[in-house]
Amino acid sequence: MAINLEVPKKHRALIDQAHQVAMNMLRPISRKYDIAEHEYPKELDILAAMIDGLNESGASEGAGATGVRRGEDDGEKGKSTVKNGSNMASVTSVAEMCWGDVGLLLTMPRQGLGNSAIASVATDEQLKRFEGTWSSMAITEPAFGSDSSAISTTAILDGDEYVINGEKIFVTSGERSDSIVVWATLDKSLGKAAIKSFVVTKDMPGVKVERLEEKLGIRASDTAVITFTDVRVPKENLLGSPEVNVEAGFAGAMATFDNTRPLVAAMAVGCARASLDLTRDLLAQAGVTVDYDRPAQLQSAAAAKFLELETNWEMGRLLTLQAAWMADNRQPNSLEASMSKAKAGRVGSDVTLGCVELCMAVGYSEGELLEKWARDSKILDIFEGTQQIQQLIVARRVLGLSSGELK
Repeated sequence: MAINLEVPKKHRALIDQAHQVAMNMLRPISRKYDIAEHEYPKELDILAAMIDGLNESGASEGAGATGVRRGEDDGEKGKSTVKNGSNMASVTSVAEMCWGDVGLLLTMPRQGLGNSAIASVATDEQLKRFEGTWSSMAITEPAFGSDSSAISTTAILDGDEYVINGEKIFVTSGERSDSIVVWATLDKSLGKAAIKSFVVTKDMPGVKVERLEEKLGIRASDTAVITFTDVRVPKENLLGSPEVNVEAGFAGAMATFDNTRPLVAAMAVGCARASLDLTRDLLAQAGVTVDYDRPAQLQSAAAAKFLELETNWEMGRLLTLQAAWMADNRQPNSLEASMSKAKAGRVGSDVTLGCVELCMAVGYSEGELLEKWARDSKILDIFEGTQQIQQLIVARRVLGLSSGELK
């Protein structure tokens, strides 16, 4: 099966709508909430209500965090038809929204990373039960960063409930969300296979938001430290199967990342494209023409640099589309998900900083959003697995080595 690199016809209306929202709703308030860190962007309530309405009517085509579920959709069970489904709709619409503002997209009600986790691994019963929740995702702890297998937060079964204890840091939308997908271990002695995810609601006794972080970028999004002290969670809130399969190892938990990493890659693609679009206009105003019909080495240094940045951006974009397309066509995409995250995350930082350099004083000042996009893009190369972790995962997949064989 071959991937068509043109924008899917059935998604064009959705992408156009996302672009209009980014341009007319997110861009105008982007600087406001970058300055007013920790202030909730109340304008998003209207947008969230619109998205909820589209989801209920089916007009959203599965876009957004809730659209990353793998499964038998569109009534195509057993068919080999090549399709662009909810994963493609999600990454293309997310990229457009991040052309407007990454931080505002990340704090969109009911579109959190936890919602992506629920959509990825929850049972059908859980999907229905947690419908409408706004869920953040809590993985990272003070003792580790990208090595999710080092989780020390515990979930001990006590009757019909799990008792959760631990501390999570860098929880996106940790204060504003009404639930949290918490990664915890059922039994540390069983290793990675015992790590499961639980939906913990904020009203459960023992859940406490300790503080909010002050950050370099995505300042419109709240990032919290949350502690869990003897939090009793119904055992039905464990996402997916409670069985510990030592042979399967960490595969069950990592399935979430196969769907969420292309989404983060799409965020980087959208933010970088915003920088390229503005830089192209600013260069034109300064008398620098970017000629796509002439070799870069025959053009000005500024035009050649711009073409180099745009080429790298295109590579990140295509890898992102490939990972989403494979998910829609039910092909294993762990390798491609990590490749897209690694490439797009790095490209996002390189392109946005490169655009700041090309535009010099204009790029560095707050008169334009270029400096803000450079700050926002850096986190996209870090969370959901750093650049180094993604390269390690890619190496393991390509060489056919386990995590124990290649560290």
